[in-house]
Amino acid sequence: MTLYSAGLGNLAGGLRALGNPDLWLQGAMSACIEAAKARQMLHPARPWEPGEPLKLLFAGYSGTRNTGADVRVEEMLRQFFYLLGEEQLDASVLTIDETRSQNYFRRARQVHLPKVFPAFLAQEVHKYHGVVTCEGSMFKSKFADALSTMMVGSLGVALAEEKLAIGYGGEAGHMSPGLTAMLRRYAKDAFVLTRNEASTELLSRFGVIAETGTDTAWTFAPSTPERAATLAEAAGLDPERPILTLCPINPFWWPVAPSVRKAVAHRALGLYQASHYASLYFHKHGPQVHEAQKRYIQALARSAEAFARRHDYQVMIVGMEALDRSACESLAAALTLPSTVFVSDEVDMYDLVALLRQSALLVSSRYHAIVTSMPGLVPSIGVTMDERIRHLLTERGHGHYCFNVDDVCLEQQLTGALEAARAADPDFKRALKASVASHLERMGQMGQSLVSHLSERLVGFQPRAELARTASPWAYLPPLETRLRNLVAEVRGQELADTLAVADPAACGAAA
Repeated sequence: MTLYSAGLGNLAGGLRALGNPDLWLQGAMSACIEAAKARQMLHPARPWEPGEPLKLLFAGYSGTRNTGADVRVEEMLRQFFYLLGEEQLDASVLTIDETRSQNYFRRARQVHLPKVFPAFLAQEVHKYHGVVTCEGSMFKSKFADALSTMMVGSLGVALAEEKLAIGYGGEAGHMSPGLTAMLRRYAKDAFVLTRNEASTELLSRFGVIAETGTDTAWTFAPSTPERAATLAEAAGLDPERPILTLCPINPFWWPVAPSVRKAVAHRALGLYQASHYASLYFHKHGPQVHEAQKRYIQALARSAEAFARRHDYQVMIVGMEALDRSACESLAAALTLPSTVFVSDEVDMYDLVALLRQSALLVSSRYHAIVTSMPGLVPSIGVTMDERIRHLLTERGHGHYCFNVDDVCLEQQLTGALEAARAADPDFKRALKASVASHLERMGQMGQSLVSHLSERLVGFQPRAELARTASPWAYLPPLETRLRNLVAEVRGQELADTLAVADPAACGAAA
């Protein structure tokens, strides 16, 4: 009881926490971290020893058919396995639904993450030598406090047991007071590599020492262009006409929030079906949310339709997460032109990214639709609900191609941006090549920082022998597919490209 009181007291008081399920969850997670500290004092966890595989738990948002989240983890695992060596890493990945991630993360064990996770994390983390948090929106309240509570909680339990606690390629943004308090108290000593400078600066204000890296999706190898072309043609797309791709979301129904009252009404009376997310959690809903979503969809539809008619483009709609299906279907219904819809609940990440790279132009509210299409040199325009896409486009010199989901003049802005992007196609693609090469180098630098951290923390740790012979960050990238190596050769020179490890197509989606 003392430990639970300490955890809840740290997060604004037990009574208040009991009235707010998010605070209850944070309080329970804090109590479990305190319990892990006590367990460590009484029965210290056995540390890693040279000669045995390093057991790491990759904690993320897998198993929901969120393409970006899954691609991130896939590439994280590839990089870790490459840097440590196949025999030196024993990896496990948390998944919300094993059936939705069963063909992913082939070299890792998948572990089911329950909806109520504090006690589970306290017991599961205990089995490993460390934790790697994987979620892109790692420290943010924009979508759900519960997700970031899980990120902070995973790091906190690992730190309580004096284990590796690594945040890899994540982002920080606005956090609720309860979440901020947890981060300051339990995770400030974690080793965090962010994906942009803004996140690094924000974390430093909370006392977290972080280094700037990048996202981990840049090295992803999707299915072959031939496979994507076959899928597109089977769905009715003409291989001779350019494709304008739209990636919509439901930006106005976030964040999800817990409600006991709604949960009871949902279970007993079947109410709140449209806004129910999972368990006690519900999306924002109501007339204002509905009207805002309608305006957003109409702006996408009208600008895309006018452009497509003017230049004889086909329209493809892609849902990067299963949750995006309703937005995709609404957008298809708002168009008078025919459109083709692909959603991640039916198309795996390898094929979906390959389809994105068939596009001539992309308008996206999904961060990873932009990231994963950039190696395919697809000019992209962002329509964003938060800072993530804006950071990405600003870094590549295209901040003027980023708009807000609730901009009053969104239709006119998109119409102008589509025309400008089409007219600037050669310059746009040169900027994309340079940006992708820069992010690849930064991902290699992340690998260097990771190896350095492991070497400092683990007595006797040795990465792959080849790494000791070079100081180049490019050597710390996982093996790259031929198309990505060709891009590096064009931007940075053939000599550098020839030094990069070559991906085995059978080991990734390139052979699908």
